[in-house]
Amino acid sequence: MMEKLMKNISYIILVLIMVAGISILASSKGGSVEDITLNTLVHEINEGQVKEIVIDGNDLLIVLKDEDKKQKAHKEREAGMTETLMNLKVDSEKLNEVAIDIKIPSKGAKVANGIFAIIAPVLLIGIIIWFFMGRAMKGNNQALSFGNSKARMIDPKDKKKKVTFKDVAGNKEAKEELLEIVDFLKDSKKFIKLGAKIPKGALLLGKPGTGKTLMAKAIAGEAEVPFFNISGSEFVEMFVGVGASRVRDLFKQAKKHSPSLIFIDEIDAVGRQRGTGMGGGNDEREQTLNQILVEMDGFETDTGVIVIAATNRPDVLDAALLRPGRFDRRITIDLPDITDREAMLKIHAKEKPLDSDVNLTRIAQRTPGFSGADLMNLMNEAALLAGRRNKVKISMDEVTEAIEKVMIGPARKNKRMNEKETRIVAYHEGGHALVGASLENADPIQKVSIISRGGAGGYTLAVPEKDSTLKSKSYFIDELAMLLGGFAAEELIFGETTTGPSNDIERATALARQYVTRYGMSELGARTFGEGSSNPFLGRSMATEHRDYSDKTAEEIDKVIKELVENGRKTALKILKEKKNKLDEIAETLLKQETIEKDQFVAIISGKEWIDPKKESKKDKEKLVIKEKKVRK
Repeated sequence: MMEKLMKNISYIILVLIMVAGISILASSKGGSVEDITLNTLVHEINEGQVKEIVIDGNDLLIVLKDEDKKQKAHKEREAGMTETLMNLKVDSEKLNEVAIDIKIPSKGAKVANGIFAIIAPVLLIGIIIWFFMGRAMKGNNQALSFGNSKARMIDPKDKKKKVTFKDVAGNKEAKEELLEIVDFLKDSKKFIKLGAKIPKGALLLGKPGTGKTLMAKAIAGEAEVPFFNISGSEFVEMFVGVGASRVRDLFKQAKKHSPSLIFIDEIDAVGRQRGTGMGGGNDEREQTLNQILVEMDGFETDTGVIVIAATNRPDVLDAALLRPGRFDRRITIDLPDITDREAMLKIHAKEKPLDSDVNLTRIAQRTPGFSGADLMNLMNEAALLAGRRNKVKISMDEVTEAIEKVMIGPARKNKRMNEKETRIVAYHEGGHALVGASLENADPIQKVSIISRGGAGGYTLAVPEKDSTLKSKSYFIDELAMLLGGFAAEELIFGETTTGPSNDIERATALARQYVTRYGMSELGARTFGEGSSNPFLGRSMATEHRDYSDKTAEEIDKVIKELVENGRKTALKILKEKKNKLDEIAETLLKQETIEKDQFVAIISGKEWIDPKKESKKDKEKLVIKEKKVRK
């Protein structure tokens, strides 16, 4: 309140200063005024040049007869003007011809001038003191509030920010687990009467973008309770003890607004394992973690405060966080399956005008492995593309291009290759597609293109028709052959290979290594070779794998990996030799139109004639127009 009052006073003083300045400028207008001595004034009076003299205190304003000019002189304070001029031997007759006007200031003006002369300096000093005191107080307030929580509270009455389970598609099992927490927040007494203890903490686990934060907001929205949202990194500062103070303040606020929900995002920022002495051990972080543990232990059964945390790194969390009584309920938020993806697409397409050709089921089929955040980004990219093309509605073309942009990268249409390189890329991508289509266990081909995207000169889009979590041995074998289809095509057609298949070879080698060392599918037996680092503080470059096998076994592993990759190359080469005419047809089509969609690709492989549905629809429209014209005639 005091600060507001001082601000108002400072504004008033500023206005007064501006008014005074304007008045001074106004008074200074009206021509230049020359300063003269009293001797000069006497001479001008004696010569009959002076028309009028205005006496303003000790100042004399002189108006001349002949010239449109004003002059100014100053008399002595004690003596009168006439007496002074007479002492300087002025001609009394000439002086009588001059009009003399005396300005008498009002009493109010005198009082106002006196008050302003006294108050103005005092106010100026006061403003300076207030300015520096305000800065000092602000610094003190910041120091005092340094340990306050930075959590943001979402009021349940705020309908604009309210999120419920209806806004979260998929994850039915997770919702069922969390409904228990919602019931407790709505009516905790019925659980307490039965002697039940609701979990104090729930840990949401899942890959980035799966909707952990959205799920936590939905819990608060369903229960209609205050939602305190904070990131784990916001607790930690350079000063020891600040994080612990913020934890205490957060729980204090939550208890005041109980029943309430605390959500700590990325809790691994403060919840990492303690006491390892490696990987950036931090006293402040450990004290913050200790305080969280203490606060969760200190909950009474009737506080009505539940803590929900989210992380995509559960392997690095301290064991004390996960014990019963703390985050003892762990809920996994999985990547959505095809049904969930379709439901999510419907939510993200609510406020977007879609054309009649947009098929959300087909989009869901072409986006396996996409998280909720990816799907939201996909629909947003489609809307942006439609906007750039000045369209009123989003068509399937924009959605398809957006899928490829999210998966591979933006199209680089300005990148021009010479004729030879373009031909190599066409046969390379044709090799991938033809080998993939010829193998029973490989993923179906959705699209083949020689348009550059990201770092690739072209791409072959192979997407499974159904979601699957288990991969078979035969799938890996066929996948290796498909990955090496481009390499084999270059070898077959041009007699040598280029740097184009480098990424394919890298992926094939990594897949073959997993086949041998992780999945136990080779003749070396059903065992793993090498253990992942169990210490979460060791960086990937320091210890990505702990070797638990001999040098001889390492040679055998290398030999098997080499055989797998080589067999994949031979399989691809065999298929391409047998179907070289199809490979030529695919490559020539790519060189002609740059892109082959699934329907056209299937028609080429099966030897059927393919008719472009877009061209057919144009012909049908033209026929209808001609018919309408004939009817009108």
